[in-house]
Amino acid sequence: MSAQVTKPKVVIFTTGGTIASINGQPMIDGPVLVQAVPEILAYATVEVIEFSKIGSSQITPNHWLKLSQQINAVLAKDSTISGIIITHGTDTMEETAFFLNLTIKSDKPVIFVGSMRSSNEISADGPANLLNAVRVATDKKAIGQGVLVVLNEHIAAARNVFKNHNRNVHTFQSPELGYLGFVDPDKIVFYQKVLHPHTTQTLFNIQHLDSLPKVELIQDFTGFDAGILDYFFSKKVDGIVVQTFAGGRASAGVRKGLKNAANSGIPVIMASGVPNGRIIGDSPYDFPAIFSKDFRGNKARILLMLCLTKGMDLEEIKTAFEVY
Repeated sequence: MSAQVTKPKVVIFTTGGTIASINGQPMIDGPVLVQAVPEILAYATVEVIEFSKIGSSQITPNHWLKLSQQINAVLAKDSTISGIIITHGTDTMEETAFFLNLTIKSDKPVIFVGSMRSSNEISADGPANLLNAVRVATDKKAIGQGVLVVLNEHIAAARNVFKNHNRNVHTFQSPELGYLGFVDPDKIVFYQKVLHPHTTQTLFNIQHLDSLPKVELIQDFTGFDAGILDYFFSKKVDGIVVQTFAGGRASAGVRKGLKNAANSGIPVIMASGVPNGRIIGDSPYDFPAIFSKDFRGNKARILLMLCLTKGMDLEEIKTAFEVY
């Protein structure tokens, strides 16, 4: 008689989102969401922790902090866990995933998954996505890959992926740097690795923090009024990210507003509003500002927040934007 094979253990944190939604009705409880996909049990034993039950447009930096802390605590307590899965709405999935990519202190797979269609729509994509996330979380090739986003049979790095479409099930894309791999019917395939530091390789430790630095994200536009920046610099903010035009080019109003506040001591990051392409070189402006290279505003804001938790000065922040 053959010996019984022990299945890998995964812990699923549910947060809400479309994957837990039924149109016109309250969101599904976390355990019920997972129980609706019994095929998962062919791959793993499962523990479910309901972290929240909200749309991801309602996620806040405090949610990022508490979720990362809870996951780190669970992984530290139970060495038998093979991987972590987070079910999450797609509106801010790329942000929560990137925050965890920089703050989770484990090499074990941490997988974000969601859906574009509610569970009562025809061809709902949530069940297949959740099953595929479990398959990736229990695959040894996913170890040490950082935080991943798994949707529509594609595996993407949290650092590089972004939401690209309001309705299409293939909304999460990484067009310039590519996907890390794919979820085939018979196996998990990885073709790439992320070279930028993540998880255990980062400087950031948020386990004992009660809050995150306050960083505002401001969108540049034609006819921008410098008074908008004056207002934000007059408030108690720890940092500012300005999402400007392509290549880091800024309106006259943004240039004037930043020059007026040059001696404020508040770090300023300038990010391109164009989804693809890197900002080349250093800021040519006559005020202190750091270019975010290939991060759009939402991820530049997260990295700046974390830099400020370490008390970094402008030169150190600039280096962090080169490294991460």
